[in-house]
Amino acid sequence: MILSQFQAVGRDLFARGLVSSHSGNISVRLGDRIIITRRGSQLGNLQEQDLIETGIFKNDRFTPLASIELPVHRTIYQQTSASAIIHAHPPYAIALSMTEEELVFEETEELSGIGHVPVLGRNRVNRPGESGEVIAGALKERHAVLVDGHGSFTCGQLLEEAYRYTAALEERCQVMWLVKTLKRRPAE
Repeated sequence: MILSQFQAVGRDLFARGLVSSHSGNISVRLGDRIIITRRGSQLGNLQEQDLIETGIFKNDRFTPLASIELPVHRTIYQQTSASAIIHAHPPYAIALSMTEEELVFEETEELSGIGHVPVLGRNRVNRPGESGEVIAGALKERHAVLVDGHGSFTCGQLLEEAYRYTAALEERCQVMWLVKTLKRRPAE
């Protein structure tokens, strides 16, 4: 059951260009355990061995196999009520994260809970697995954040919900990008 959920979301993330061949990661909380994608896995083609179960609060023998973003996922689970997290690399959202401090969208049914998306980590080098405290703090009040030049973190109670926020964020960023581009066109 869990494998099929991870596979469906991973395929959709890859098919929509929200992750590249070996980028991004997905996790779910199961009590004090976490199931997270393996380091370097292909989200578009996940297999059973690509799902790593480890502790939310402590390391075990499987921890070294987990995504490099495990510390961030753990911190989000420790500090929020999230049960599912997606870290993606949506290109339009990343581009806008490099020029904007916050993205503001009109609240709609699909964007409920992510009308204001902060851009975290401005003016610093953002490395995978870092900034968990800042990301978790921002996700206490919303379902999506961007890390400057790095990607998005979305959370929800189900993987499908976190995926919906990721996809909706990128769709709105594409529109925002197009509007900004059109405004720069010289008058004819």
